[in-house]
Amino acid sequence: MINNLEHIIPFLDFRTDDDFYHLQILKRKKEHPELGSNSRIIKTYYVTSVEMLKDNMGEIKLLCDFHNSRAYFNLNRRSFEKVAKHVHLKIAHQILMNEDYRSVKKSYESVCGGVQSDKGTVSFGGILSETKGSRKWVVDFDEKSTLYTTTLAEEINGCDPTPGEDKVYDILPTKNGYHLITRPFNIAQLKERINFELDIHKNNPCLLYIS
Repeated sequence: MINNLEHIIPFLDFRTDDDFYHLQILKRKKEHPELGSNSRIIKTYYVTSVEMLKDNMGEIKLLCDFHNSRAYFNLNRRSFEKVAKHVHLKIAHQILMNEDYRSVKKSYESVCGGVQSDKGTVSFGGILSETKGSRKWVVDFDEKSTLYTTTLAEEINGCDPTPGEDKVYDILPTKNGYHLITRPFNIAQLKERINFELDIHKNNPCLLYIS
């Protein structure tokens, strides 16, 4: 069992009533080969406070255990206003341009997964904001070696912007490896510095819970 709640809470930064974080319980094809797609959503939570997240952890764990599923949490803050406006545009395009009426019901979830309110713009010749609201990337790899993890963190820290500064916020355990939560960095430089496989996600969730 992996529960990363205490790792995730320090990242949460609710500034206004418009802020929320996107949490999904997903049944994945890796555990359920009978699925027709790569994953299926069991339930979604729009987290508006630390207290709400804590209060729902019991239910989240029960659903994950019952469905043999995983809870994923996107550390990049969302905006109800921004999501609503993008949903309006997406639905209008689906109906007026594509005459796609069946997909309308999926529009809110689709937009929540893609639209973030955190900016955290990177300039490799300038300064990267280090506020809690800056964008979080997830470096995903399947390897339980502490030496491997330490080496990877050092290589990321050596990339632009500002080589040598710590860019790794935290390291979260997963079923087969780790999720490194990082500031944005120069991916091309990292690929030149390492010789092992990993996935770098600029707007993907990290693992919250798995039984």
